[in-house]
Amino acid sequence: MTLLIKSARVIDPANNIDGILDILIGGGVIQNIAPEITAPADKIIDAAGLIASPGFVDMHVHLREPGFEYKEDIKSGTYAAVCGGVTSVVCMPNTDPVVDNAAVVEYIVSKSKEAGYCNVFPAGAITKGQRGEELSEMESMKSSGIIAVSDDGRPVSNSNVMRRAMERAKNLGLLVISHSEDLDLVNGGVMNEGVTSAKLGLRGNPSIAESIAVTRDISIAEYTGARLHIAHVSTAESVEAVRAAKKRGTNVTCETAPHYFSLTEAAAEGYNANAKINPPLRAERDVAAVIEGLRDGTVDAIATDHAPHHIDEKNIAFGLAANGAVGLETCLAAGITYLVKPGHLTLNELISKMSAAPAAVLGLNRGTLAVGAAADIAVFDANEAWTVVAEKLHGKSKNSPYLGLELQGKVKHTVVNGSIVV
Repeated sequence: MTLLIKSARVIDPANNIDGILDILIGGGVIQNIAPEITAPADKIIDAAGLIASPGFVDMHVHLREPGFEYKEDIKSGTYAAVCGGVTSVVCMPNTDPVVDNAAVVEYIVSKSKEAGYCNVFPAGAITKGQRGEELSEMESMKSSGIIAVSDDGRPVSNSNVMRRAMERAKNLGLLVISHSEDLDLVNGGVMNEGVTSAKLGLRGNPSIAESIAVTRDISIAEYTGARLHIAHVSTAESVEAVRAAKKRGTNVTCETAPHYFSLTEAAAEGYNANAKINPPLRAERDVAAVIEGLRDGTVDAIATDHAPHHIDEKNIAFGLAANGAVGLETCLAAGITYLVKPGHLTLNELISKMSAAPAAVLGLNRGTLAVGAAADIAVFDANEAWTVVAEKLHGKSKNSPYLGLELQGKVKHTVVNGSIVV
């Protein structure tokens, strides 16, 4: 099928494109980008007044399959993704069984081809069972399709195990994605340690529990020469640690999630369990530091850390509720609402943080509208306002911290490998 997108404002930061253009797609790839393409097409999308950008690359998603399909599965999670303009996801390995061997990787790859609406790239666990003790079968998992390793959901607390993991990952050319957290400092904390935790009578999780672990992982990466990526950065000290490491020439990158640049610990008031996330929502100074990190390039990418949970896991006492929030369908709108509208980032910069930048970190040939590239495209209205309502979210779980809030920016069409999926 040939597809022609007409009269869109095409924004492709990877190729410095920003203009009113047509996009011709055929054979699953981009055939041409130019003003007034007149070639015949099987399907035409009139995108006048809309933005067409590379499909977004979300490098931190929990699809929950295998093992937790009651929360989300590959089909529902990837459909939620494309509804948010996300055309490629990296799925985290904290499933049941854990993605620590080739057989589980092969299951995810096969199921994604069968039922997935977007491109799915698995991450394998760093350690067997994510227990932090014995290294996983990285070699065979790479042969089966992983593009990174992570024990996300838990840190690798043993520094020597992390050193050996980075050495092996370096030899295999794999990115190490670190869930940086000192569990001894967390000490059972369920939200950010601060004024709000004191007011609510909840045990606090101090910001240093993240930043100390970030600093350790950076030190190990510098010693081993491994490629390190810090997941879900949430604190001012973590941003500064990455900034300083980059100035030293360390091969380190990092991501943040929309809730860390848009919400503070105050969102947990009223014991709102949809605002219970790990790392927790932090203080205003941390939000400001994350935004500045995005502005100056310290924070490379925006990822969702999409973490679906069944309503019964959230509709309980705050301290017992599961950590995490869904985010695939709200990421673009949160970026426009809280970064572009206030002038922190341009729309081009936001698109880059969600497409070209994460693709570069992962070494994926995605996040670009270059002729010959895979036709992964998001078409959206940057001005349309909408209210986040649980019933209108497309994933199985509805645990969004933005429920009831008005956001700006709505996806209208999503194209994956040349096929219209939204």
